[in-house]
Amino acid sequence: MSFRAVGFIFASATLSANAQWLNYPARGTPLTKDGKPNLSAKAPRIFGKPDLSGVWQVEPPQPGELERLFGGRVVKQAEGDDPRTFSKYFHSLFADFKAGEEPVQPHAAALAEKRRIAMDNPMSHCLPLGVPGIELIGFPFKIFQTRDEIVVFYEVSGVFRQIHTDGRPLPKNPFPSWMGYSSGRWDGDVLVVQTTGFNDQGWMDSRGHPRSEQLRVQERFHRRDFGHLEIEATIDDPKTLTKPVTIKFTELLLPNTDILEHFCVEGERDRAHMPTAIP
Repeated sequence: MSFRAVGFIFASATLSANAQWLNYPARGTPLTKDGKPNLSAKAPRIFGKPDLSGVWQVEPPQPGELERLFGGRVVKQAEGDDPRTFSKYFHSLFADFKAGEEPVQPHAAALAEKRRIAMDNPMSHCLPLGVPGIELIGFPFKIFQTRDEIVVFYEVSGVFRQIHTDGRPLPKNPFPSWMGYSSGRWDGDVLVVQTTGFNDQGWMDSRGHPRSEQLRVQERFHRRDFGHLEIEATIDDPKTLTKPVTIKFTELLLPNTDILEHFCVEGERDRAHMPTAIP
């Protein structure tokens, strides 16, 4: 799939790169001598643990990395919709594997190929991205942290996620959902989150690799300093993968700003211009 097609697929998520309340100083933000946010300062703490709160956006790839990995020329589609800002793992969950060595079940690889031709992804129907894909696309999200729960609001499609940190177990027979059910615990200064209960409608990446209701995702969140949130995600789905896949990426703090409200259902117009889905 060309990068132009990738940008076209996600045009329905086009947002302004500039969120509301720009440059409104957030309380407790450490400053450098010239008055700018000090992103290398120590990570803040709350309730004796690192405070993950803030507005975050995935660190973009190095210039030329996407072209090297996937070929073709990566071009900006529209303001706020730039495939060059998306993680390489959003373009392909298997970006670290050599071609032909991806740990994908044959039936899952065949379905992904059909999806790449049809371009009929969930977002073309105003349905949400899943985990961890929604944290790999180049749109911000906001974390709120309390003693017993962490809530994440994602700007794209206006979806949210709850991570319970009060010790509750994951549900034994969950109703399948887009974002799954998450329970977290602290391992020192690292938040370890287990998520299950996904439906089988989401995509693993923009190349259409499918997921099943057996999907299980483990994430490790480490705020190494004020401006950087390191995430390690292990994706295990025995129905679509031949072995678990682990990826590592970094979210960058967007200081003194906020996320925007966005509802795809109000103005989605992409589907009519896309190829007809292949049965």
